Amino acid sequence: MGIHPKMLLSICLAIYPLGLLLGSMYIGALSDIFGRKKTLTITLVGAVLGYVLTAWAIWSESFVGFVLARFLSGICEGNISVARAIAVELEPVISKARGLSLMYSATYSGWLIGPVLGGFLVVFGVAELFLIAAFGMLLSLLLLVLVLPNDEAKEEKQSEKHTIKQLIRSQNAFGLLKNRMIWPVFGFYFLYTLGLNAFYEFYPVWFVDEFSATPQTIATCTIFLTAAMITVSSFFVPKIQESWGEVKAMLVGATCLAVLLFIQPFVGMTEIRWVFVAIGCAIAVGNSMVPTFLSTAFGHLGQGKVMGLQTSTFCIANFIIAVIGGPLTIISSKYTLLLGGVLVLTAVCLLWYQRHSQNALLKTAV
Repeated sequence: MGIHPKMLLSICLAIYPLGLLLGSMYIGALSDIFGRKKTLTITLVGAVLGYVLTAWAIWSESFVGFVLARFLSGICEGNISVARAIAVELEPVISKARGLSLMYSATYSGWLIGPVLGGFLVVFGVAELFLIAAFGMLLSLLLLVLVLPNDEAKEEKQSEKHTIKQLIRSQNAFGLLKNRMIWPVFGFYFLYTLGLNAFYEFYPVWFVDEFSATPQTIATCTIFLTAAMITVSSFFVPKIQESWGEVKAMLVGATCLAVLLFIQPFVGMTEIRWVFVAIGCAIAVGNSMVPTFLSTAFGHLGQGKVMGLQTSTFCIANFIIAVIGGPLTIISSKYTLLLGGVLVLTAVCLLWYQRHSQNALLKTAV
């Protein structure tokens, strides 16, 4: 099409979170009404179809088909908010912090295994990688059907009260923003995820620009990143939450992340793996505290809707930074990483300014 390859990359990076945004706006909230299991089942079937269509688009060499298939996958994978709602609803069997830390550990494990598979199996073809992803989604679907209890009674009782049109208009995550008490933490998380996604989306580009790195090299460094995230989330996050509280932990984790994003563009290949370990630790702390805080303070408004707001915020940030970061990397990928540091630091300043009202809100909710 005569478009710069990095601009095409920007489109690909933006279209998936755009679909994810659309899905997360409604899927979590609808699961509050129709039940967790049915909602997850339908969306996982759609996710399998999305990955199969992505593989078909690659075989057909259709960029438009590829983008549309990624959009479909994004819509269906907005169901992560349902998984978070299930995690917080495990209380009192296990605490919210523990349930969410285990869920994040599972997520980070996927982020570890996925890039490793992608980096080392790409020699067999890109389309084949998306078929592997479809198979992974199919395994998730089978596990869901076999393990998760039914909640049909809740579905029948609630669904009779609403038409589909009413649900679309009323049951969306952003309706929570009518509650002004949620705005401070929403503002923090929005800026934080803008900076975080600047790192997530474009550190592979920086690797290629700076070191001419191969997919295998990028996958290896990603192992260091995600292994640190898994370890901290599994063993340290609940203890940090008990000792510091959510607000202090968010401040510390985000501050460390901002500093590391400023450092990363100026280190060499020898040091970068250990920088990634430190970044992974900071991300694990910051990421795990936000849903715990939101669930405790606003869970009475609907856990699925609350978790949907978090996911939707992440998706908006993902989309925006993909659109901005693509053109910026044409100048230099370092600038995108530094922009990420500035955004995270701004989020820290905002939360620091609002910290007293946030602590008061959490004490009131408890």
